[in-house]
Amino acid sequence: MKEYSPAELKKIYAARRQKIVEYLNINEIGAAIFIDSEEHREPSLRYLTGHTSDAMLIIPAQGNSILIPWDEILSKKIAYCDKVIPYTKYKNQDIAAIKANLSEDCGKVEIPPSTSYPKFLEFVDQLDKWEVRCRNESVHQFAVQLRMIKDEYEIECTKEAARIGDLIINQIEEKVRSGEIKTEMDVALLIEKECRLHGCERTGFDTLAAGPERSWAIHAFPGYTNGEWPGNGLSILDFGVVYNGYTSDTTLTIAKGELSEEQNELLELVQHAADECLRLYKKDVPVKDACELAENIFAKAKRKMPHTLGHGIGLEIHEYPRVSTKMSAGVTFQPGMIITLEPGLYDEKLGGVRLENDVLITEEGNEVITNSRIIRL
Repeated sequence: MKEYSPAELKKIYAARRQKIVEYLNINEIGAAIFIDSEEHREPSLRYLTGHTSDAMLIIPAQGNSILIPWDEILSKKIAYCDKVIPYTKYKNQDIAAIKANLSEDCGKVEIPPSTSYPKFLEFVDQLDKWEVRCRNESVHQFAVQLRMIKDEYEIECTKEAARIGDLIINQIEEKVRSGEIKTEMDVALLIEKECRLHGCERTGFDTLAAGPERSWAIHAFPGYTNGEWPGNGLSILDFGVVYNGYTSDTTLTIAKGELSEEQNELLELVQHAADECLRLYKKDVPVKDACELAENIFAKAKRKMPHTLGHGIGLEIHEYPRVSTKMSAGVTFQPGMIITLEPGLYDEKLGGVRLENDVLITEEGNEVITNSRIIRL
């Protein structure tokens, strides 16, 4: 992918924070507080600063944001913010750190909606000079909406994760055909090793590798065992890799050996749904329409998909929006969204089939950035 200089990254993160500042001023809010901790991970903090975890971010309506990280050394290497003050300066007391860095004229201060009620009362008690607000419809939700539409840097990072994921898929197919991969554990550990070798931070989630005896599960539990993979019948592999914080998400199905007519029907139905629904992944089309189409395709064959057709991806594996019939007709595909397309069918006797790829919505239509597929052996 394109190499971004520190100066370019500084501008990218500053532009994102500026959108938060504009929201604060429009809504007459003095400051927004973002907190990432072991109690609650907050991807928006990385989105706004590049810092990976365990920090607090204060964004005042006047600008000049302050990052308060636990790991000062790490923040110097990866974070972009107007000012960085180590958490240790405040004896690791979160509210004390925030209080020391809030301007007295902030007025209204919004804290994360994930804050527990006892903790909220602590904020109210200690920040008695300000009006502390904790609500769902907040600047924090606005940050989630900003993350829904990816900027150029986010798209580049996700495409690189997709490229690496495709390299791993190709390697898996080669090793399956040669007989080098024999178990669920073999394929899961190969993914873990190869993603690190290619510069990824980690897998996007615990890899789900399910042989024919377990592929009927939407998300196999446990994620993988030492069971045969792929065995004769239908096997599923669901995995993602994370590059610079951004994850891919793909699922392939391996059909091995002589299949029954019903198993072949599952394969054909899922492939057909993927092909047809992709046509609706385009600008201004309600996301619910694509899911309704998939459900109609399956209903005609007297089958039912037990999950949504897809979801946004980014700094989290599941981001807004869901490609679901429950979504409002007003929620439409927009350029910059990266959304999974993952029709699936599952049968306790026949096994499961899911085909998942990541789709970038463009001005002209869409771009499928992964190459997951149904592999027949």
